[in-house]
Amino acid sequence: MEIHSSHDSSNTAAEKYRVLLEITNALVLNLDRDALFKAIASEIRNVTTFDRAGITLYDPVADHFQIYSLETTAPPVSLQRGADIPREGSGMGWTFDHRTPLYRPQLPDDRGFFEDTHFLAEGLQSVLYLPLMTRDRILGTLQVASTIPSRYTDEDIAFLLQVASQLALALDNALCYDTIKSLRDQLHKENVYLQEEIKSTHNFEEIIGESPVIRRVLRSVEQVAPTDSTVLIRGETGTGKELIARAIHDLSQRKSRPLVRVNCAALPAGLVESELFGHEKGAFTGALNKKIGRFELAHQGTIFLDEVGDLPLETQAKLLRVLQEQEFERVGGAQTITVNVRVMAATNRDLKAAVTQQTFRADLFYRLNVFPIQIPPLRERTEDIPILARYFIDKYMKKMNKQFEAIGHSTMERLVQYAWPGNVREFEHVIERAVIHCSGPTLDIGNEALSVTSAAVATPERLMTLEEMERSHILKVLELTKWVVGGPKGAAELLNIHPNTLRSRLPKLGITKPE
Repeated sequence: MEIHSSHDSSNTAAEKYRVLLEITNALVLNLDRDALFKAIASEIRNVTTFDRAGITLYDPVADHFQIYSLETTAPPVSLQRGADIPREGSGMGWTFDHRTPLYRPQLPDDRGFFEDTHFLAEGLQSVLYLPLMTRDRILGTLQVASTIPSRYTDEDIAFLLQVASQLALALDNALCYDTIKSLRDQLHKENVYLQEEIKSTHNFEEIIGESPVIRRVLRSVEQVAPTDSTVLIRGETGTGKELIARAIHDLSQRKSRPLVRVNCAALPAGLVESELFGHEKGAFTGALNKKIGRFELAHQGTIFLDEVGDLPLETQAKLLRVLQEQEFERVGGAQTITVNVRVMAATNRDLKAAVTQQTFRADLFYRLNVFPIQIPPLRERTEDIPILARYFIDKYMKKMNKQFEAIGHSTMERLVQYAWPGNVREFEHVIERAVIHCSGPTLDIGNEALSVTSAAVATPERLMTLEEMERSHILKVLELTKWVVGGPKGAAELLNIHPNTLRSRLPKLGITKPE
């Protein structure tokens, strides 16, 4: 039903002046866009009628307009709030480019713009476009339309131009308010994340070592840090992959923004996408509120995808899109979110082998492998062991208020000869335990602290690591079940784990079914 207001002698200059004052009051009192536009539309109806009134704001990045606010009495509404309208080929675009009003009194006879089909579907006959201009820029347009042909007079256009001028100033303030609020919310989210990061413990605070292999790693860090190139950090568990990622971030131009870490191996398969990209309220059972994903948190900063080889294949496809286009949608959402994020990834897996086994996408591997950095295991840089020992001894002496004058010669030999399957992380824990146990002036570490016998240290042979033992045991069970993973009497049932968990472990352990 069309709403008509009095458009006779009561539309005097005094009435228009009163309406402009009321609009000014509405602009002062309302920062919320819906409340603001409802108040303005109500006042405009006191002077002139309309069946559709809307505000479109220009997005220079996408080069299109988006409907910011809308008041309409025409069912059904074809162009809803939030709809995108191209600048090129639209009446909004013409008004924006020429910075002057555009009046189309006979719309059915004057087709040619993008929105015409939609407006005619709503029964509109005359449309007036007005530029929303501040002193130094144009924000978008105000449109007023009616189901009556030639509805608006020169006096109406002059009056609505004054409304548009006031509205532009208010929108400029409201947009600034929205920007400040968004930045404040983003800062709060970053602070919450950083507080969680501060609570977590890292392997060590600095990169320790002077061996040629570690120097090569540090040179690579210095070379890639100033760029925005994607980095793939490879190395065994405990070698310090996250530490290298932090060093790159701290030396980059993004160092004032957060480094957001995601442990891909620790995320449940059903929640990976929600954690990375966020979700909308009601997107799935248990999604009681909207969640901001890690990529949004990392906007303008860096995201570190630890153990990226553990991502499910379907998530790999979405990650590839983010790497290529820097955009995504939240789970359960339709709005495309654009971010500016540097991506670093780490893995202890052979991703080339995973590509061959079709458990990792080849296109994603090449996208991640722009600048690879290989961190050597501790057994390949034994000359750094005395330096690391001194560093960790000093660290834990301060923590435990102890003092050691020296480290025993036999102890240092053991440390150098040990294979260190857990690398620097294991090394630090061994030193920490030794500082706890020892009380004399010399720090001694026995074979029992290294979980090996003296004979094992003295000979090239060593005990299997937990990963090697796990691989051996799973292979035996698979051979016993003739490589049947799921179902009754399958390997997963004998191992008392979920079949999907077992399937995900096989490529990580380098287990493939024989031909």
